[in-house]
Amino acid sequence: EERIAQEMILGIGGYRALKALKIPVDIYHFNDSHPVFAGTEIIRELMDEEGLSFDEAWAKAREKIVFTTHTPVKAGNEEHDHELLQYMGAYNGLTFGQMLRLGGEPFSMTVAGLRLAKKANAVAQLHGETARRMWSGVTGAAEIIAITNGVFPGAWQDPEIAKAFARNEDLWAPHQQAKREMIAEIYRRNGVQLDEEVLTIGFARRAAPYKRGNLIFTKPEVIGEYLESGKLQIILSGKAHPNDLTGKDIVAEMYRMSKRYPKSVVFLEDYDIKIGRLLTRGCDVWLNNPRRPQEASGTSGMKAAMNGVLNFSVLDGWWPEGCVHG
Repeated sequence: EERIAQEMILGIGGYRALKALKIPVDIYHFNDSHPVFAGTEIIRELMDEEGLSFDEAWAKAREKIVFTTHTPVKAGNEEHDHELLQYMGAYNGLTFGQMLRLGGEPFSMTVAGLRLAKKANAVAQLHGETARRMWSGVTGAAEIIAITNGVFPGAWQDPEIAKAFARNEDLWAPHQQAKREMIAEIYRRNGVQLDEEVLTIGFARRAAPYKRGNLIFTKPEVIGEYLESGKLQIILSGKAHPNDLTGKDIVAEMYRMSKRYPKSVVFLEDYDIKIGRLLTRGCDVWLNNPRRPQEASGTSGMKAAMNGVLNFSVLDGWWPEGCVHG
């Protein structure tokens, strides 16, 4: 009920807020399926105010809607029971039959987004292939093209690294300075003194199970030797969704590893943009090992790359487009 209420506020409420503020809108971009009820609100309004039939209003609404699908993971493609949608008022003047035509049964927010939109996109080339296969059975869906996600260098690239890139200068000195700044902040937060001369691997992102934040520790007989001897340092950070028990277990294991190898493994709590910026600038290697093809795009590796940090990654998400083999 809470999630449906949130999506009604975002979709229906958001659309009405724009109208009340008299903000002219040429195109409504549904960034993932959460705002989908804005589409049903547009249809309802066209039927009520212009006297259009449902099909006419739907066709007219589609001309102003584009949709981005962000993940192939089941949990990210929500479905709701029609009975609950009716109870919550999410039908918003439409009938069961009309809502069924938009989202199916159960009501799929992603299916509705694809049917409400004139154009749709996935967030990387590989994700485009995955999404087209995944939603190929949806009749009346917009064609899914691929538009790869990106990041803004001004927000993520270290200023000294940026200067070195611009001048075609060696990156080692500014990289080591960024690494020293990262090490100093880790000492301030955790009281752990890392060594700037030791190879340092970073992993910081949402602790979703498919991202496998604990994978590097699955063979302690291999990794343990490097960590115990001080030949390798690993810095971890991440948060799990409140309802994701597996994700919480992964966070707990990363924390346990920081206690098992206190001089070589660091877990930074309260993962946020500041930590993400710190690690993508200061680590030597950026680790990315999702279950292919569940990583739709991922952008932390882009941030690392623009700071001269090496990517060590599965060929998933944006990486098949960005990597240079060998």
